Amino acid sequence: MSEKSPSLFGGAMIIAGTVVGAGMFANPTATSGVWFAGSLAVLFYTWFSMLSGGLMLLEVNTHYPHGASFDTMVKDLLGQGWNVVNGLSVAFVLYLLTYAYIFVGGDLTAQGLGNLTGSAVPLAAGQLLFFVVLALCVWVSSHWVGRLTSVLIGGMVVAFFWATGGLLGSVKMPVLLDSAAPEGTQYWIYVAAALPVCLASFGFHGNVSSLLKHYRGDAPKVAKALWIGTLIALVIYVLWQLAIQGNLPRGEFAPVIAAEGQVSVLIKTLSKFVATGSMDLVLTFFAYMAIATSFLGVTLGLFDYIADIFKWDDSTAGRSKTAALTFLPPLVCCLLFPTGFVTVIGYVGLAAAVWTSIIPAMLLYRSRQKFGGGKGYSVYGGWWLMVWVFAFGIVNIAAQILSQMEAVPVFKG
Repeated sequence: MSEKSPSLFGGAMIIAGTVVGAGMFANPTATSGVWFAGSLAVLFYTWFSMLSGGLMLLEVNTHYPHGASFDTMVKDLLGQGWNVVNGLSVAFVLYLLTYAYIFVGGDLTAQGLGNLTGSAVPLAAGQLLFFVVLALCVWVSSHWVGRLTSVLIGGMVVAFFWATGGLLGSVKMPVLLDSAAPEGTQYWIYVAAALPVCLASFGFHGNVSSLLKHYRGDAPKVAKALWIGTLIALVIYVLWQLAIQGNLPRGEFAPVIAAEGQVSVLIKTLSKFVATGSMDLVLTFFAYMAIATSFLGVTLGLFDYIADIFKWDDSTAGRSKTAALTFLPPLVCCLLFPTGFVTVIGYVGLAAAVWTSIIPAMLLYRSRQKFGGGKGYSVYGGWWLMVWVFAFGIVNIAAQILSQMEAVPVFKG
């Protein structure tokens, strides 16, 4: 490993890349009920709460050896029972996301290769190519993840502004403010549907331990990377909301909602109100890079979590065993059951709320009882912040359950 300290930029890009995934395309649809002002409130509320939860994990992590992840911290501070609950939640979310990213990324890879070669490329071949290149990068080291993610994020930014530049310039205030809505139109009754989707759009907590190891225990540098990375994601999300909800009227979202936010349907509906040009192609390019960066970030967190559970070291043999357990189960499932994740993907937000909000608040409370403040870093706030983040998790779990039970209003356009 090089003696030179890893760059802050690389760590921030790992976080931004993990956060800005394909879930971005679900945000305008999920928040169409609360509309633009409501979506901004939900996004800022979620960003602050999720960032705070990540910084809580960082403070707790400073009391443990580099490489220690959820398994070590939760077992020590909260006991084996909570460790099992947390472990199941972490594994469910990270394995399922890895599974989904292999499927979607492989599909886009096969389509792209088919367009280049002029002949159909099997889905399995696209999945294997997408998987092998990125999994190899994670196996080598977090430094390679940071470098590749930086390149992909750069391409994402270019593609994002290329696709949305015209849309941002054509934003119509009456549409953005929903001025044509009938008197008495309600917005906040639809907030339950928006919260879990936005939570899933700000997940990076599996990477906190990885970054602390990456920066060799420099917790303040990790904290800066978390702030910068999540702020980049927040800006992208807000601009995307502005581009879509400033051009596509709230009352015209019905076909997009029916298609569950499918990009092609969104663009087709949007083209009735504003010129979209080559937006479809550019957004496909953007989505591919977003999926690739999210795959790298999610699997890096899963990789280090598994290494922590089994106490496998950073030797070639140790990393190979960790890589096998990280990558082979979702790859095999994806090849055998290519669309099976659809039935359970809706529960990602519910499971993620456990280990991104509830567990971090509980860990910080027990950590400060046992150790006092952090070694070199202590998160802002005190008791009020622990209550805030814990309550955020409970609110999201309740919103997810009520939405699944259809016990709360659902906006249909």
